[in-house]
Amino acid sequence: MSVTISRESPLSPDLALLMQRHSADMHAETPPESIHMLDASELAVPEVSFFVMREDGRPIGMGAVKRIGPDEGEIKSMHVLAELRGRGLARRMLDHLVAEAQAVGITRLSLETGSQDSFLAARRL
Repeated sequence: MSVTISRESPLSPDLALLMQRHSADMHAETPPESIHMLDASELAVPEVSFFVMREDGRPIGMGAVKRIGPDEGEIKSMHVLAELRGRGLARRMLDHLVAEAQAVGITRLSLETGSQDSFLAARRL
């Protein structure tokens, strides 16, 4: 099976399942006041680079980097279908997002990792 990651529009109709699953997971595991995910229309803006992971053409994962400053970005909306987890796909998407951020000059990349006290993890690239 062939897995690819490419930049795509988050508004593509075949991404509906990914978007629905991501939203459901966020609402199931995170207090409402701590949900900072962006919907598809909020991801379809120039400051967001949105990527889709496909296996044999089927969308199985997604991730995005939002530029929040001249050299700073934040990882947004990363998700891999639950039934495909455990294969290293999330790590592959994360590595891709980091590489893409570096390629456009982002040297500080952040990820909000918790709901309590809005914990934010940041890493210099």
